[in-house]
Amino acid sequence: MKKSLIYTLIFICIALALPMIYLKKTKNTAHATTTTMTDQGDKKASEIASENISTATFAAGCFWCVEVALEQLPGVLNVVSGYTGGHVENPTYQQVCAKNTGHFEAVEITFDKSVMSYEQLLNWFWKIHDPTQTNGQGNDLGEPYLSRIFVHNDEQLKQAKESKEQAQSNYSKPIATVILPASIFYKAEDYHQDYYVLNKNKDSYCQFVIAPKLKKLGLEY
Repeated sequence: MKKSLIYTLIFICIALALPMIYLKKTKNTAHATTTTMTDQGDKKASEIASENISTATFAAGCFWCVEVALEQLPGVLNVVSGYTGGHVENPTYQQVCAKNTGHFEAVEITFDKSVMSYEQLLNWFWKIHDPTQTNGQGNDLGEPYLSRIFVHNDEQLKQAKESKEQAQSNYSKPIATVILPASIFYKAEDYHQDYYVLNKNKDSYCQFVIAPKLKKLGLEY
């Protein structure tokens, strides 16, 4: 009797345990499937996003002003201040300011063209500076501060020309902006990156030049 009772108890325990084991296994399998599908979805979304990432390069005076204005726009992923268009490798800020390297103070913009098209970015380019000024921008005078659009492909060249032609109707003077093929872009020294954000409360240039411009454009200042 005792032996028979023991066997009965063992049978009952196994019968009760089997559904729990099955449920646990099913739950883990479902979790693994969900994780795999999520990973695949993220990967696909990343691939789609990368197809929409593009680069634009503009020179429109002091790069501190241009950077802080453009980085606030929807679809703009990153804006880097730097130097381009010159003939000296790895130029320093002091060399560019000396106006003997041929470089322009410029910004390189990485943007999502499904949110902000290149055409829309060009419209902002005309807004953030005076493209009719022939000797610089504001009180920043000389070659490093001239207005330039550096195009990265034939499509950008076509759109830049069309945009310049359309923008001309907004000015009584001829637009002085020159459209050039993009060349090597050298990132400026670290202290130039996000300069306005980091110095707006302690730099008079930020307070009296950049802030009023941002306010006029309806951007955060």
